[in-house]
Amino acid sequence: MFSRIRLFAVLCVLTCLGAIACSRPAATPSATQVSAARPIIVFMTDFGTANDAVAICRAVIYGIAPEVRITDITHQVTPYSIEEASRFLYGVTPYYPAGTVFLVVVDPGVGTSRKAIAVKSKKGQYFILPDNGVITPVLDRDGLAEAREISNQHWMIQAPVSSTFHGRDIFSPAAAHLAAGWEFNLVGPPVQQLVRLSPKGSVTSDKGIEGEIIGLDDPFGSLVTNIPGEDFRQLGYNVGDKASVRIGKKVIALPFAKTFMDVSVGESLLYIDSRGRVGIAVNQGSYSKKFNIVPPEKIFISRKGVPIRVR
Repeated sequence: MFSRIRLFAVLCVLTCLGAIACSRPAATPSATQVSAARPIIVFMTDFGTANDAVAICRAVIYGIAPEVRITDITHQVTPYSIEEASRFLYGVTPYYPAGTVFLVVVDPGVGTSRKAIAVKSKKGQYFILPDNGVITPVLDRDGLAEAREISNQHWMIQAPVSSTFHGRDIFSPAAAHLAAGWEFNLVGPPVQQLVRLSPKGSVTSDKGIEGEIIGLDDPFGSLVTNIPGEDFRQLGYNVGDKASVRIGKKVIALPFAKTFMDVSVGESLLYIDSRGRVGIAVNQGSYSKKFNIVPPEKIFISRKGVPIRVR
């Protein structure tokens, strides 16, 4: 009798434990586990979308590494603009895990003596791109672990290499092989010195800050500057104040706003953008089109209370 009671009690306990286990949610894989299972290639070019170049590069990648996930930064980089591509790459990379392969083909020097390189940052991210300085801001922030020239023919397309489409013939297959798990040091010999960009920074004086409009936040047409928001705040302006600004030769007064709807629709504003830089916009409009501003262009913001000179 007692043995039956004990057996019944044990069965009840086991049933309860099973129910509890079944009620627990399945463990969510970490970003590292996901990326290890399905490697990520993050792709950026200035090819645009009016031709088949991006689709061809994707086909080459999938032919080598069919399990890879490909996501895009953009394929609308201003043609030949290494500086713009470097800015986009710098902004995107912090949000991807170690092991991600970034494939960048903005390559006005294609077919010349410029090197095709594979780079590993100290964050453990990989970059397949031309040695034209496009990776400079990322390495300044994250540090360089190793760089190698892509010279191993087995990492390239198994066909004659074109002198004008290294995106297809060298960069895409190299990125695919790296994502597929090929050893980084087999890609080619070490590169001791990389080409560097020398971007212009803003300059602060007693009178204010002089900088440059370096791009547009398209499709909205807002102006992107190289003036850090922290440096602008040292000029003494508070949200709601009007800042004295010279763009090119034109002097204007712009309200310093926190967000676009702080001003009426169609009105202009100065604000700190999501990357921490000074931006200039029109609420629900395009500042670039409205005032015919095309980067690059000089910009000067005076200190609060200091009159600005008209040139």
